[in-house]
Amino acid sequence: MANKEVVFRQIFEANSKKIFHLCLGYTGDSDAANDLLQETFLKVWQNLDKFRNQAMISTWIYRIAVNTCLTYLRSEKRQAKDELTDTIAETRAEEFSAKNEQVALLYKCISKLEESERIIITMVLDEVPYPEIAEISGISEGNLRVKIHRIKQKLTELYNQHERL
Repeated sequence: MANKEVVFRQIFEANSKKIFHLCLGYTGDSDAANDLLQETFLKVWQNLDKFRNQAMISTWIYRIAVNTCLTYLRSEKRQAKDELTDTIAETRAEEFSAKNEQVALLYKCISKLEESERIIITMVLDEVPYPEIAEISGISEGNLRVKIHRIKQKLTELYNQHERL
């Protein structure tokens, strides 16, 4: 049992930051992201003995996190989603200092993307290798590259719209 704890601690330390960013990309709320991070790693702990090393452990953890986030979003079914998204984006924007205004605006733009686009761009920002992103998202690497290009174009348009305001 002590060995499982050591392995788990190493896994958590290696992956928790990326998983938090992933959850934050889905929720736009750091408290909810922390809750989802904990829920994800609880599932990792509970199922660690079932992991068969057929994929990278980080890929397996990302899948658990994505499913956890999607379940959370489905259960929330917020009626005032657009209002909430704007509120979250404004709150997040206020949390950044003046020198990080561009970063705040980037996250505000990311919060306006579709769920699948948010997860992909979050992994790109976390420097997850493309083959791993393709495996997690269940699409070919070629298709992924096209998708990333389109997401970047969309973000550029959103960013430029905000810059003009």
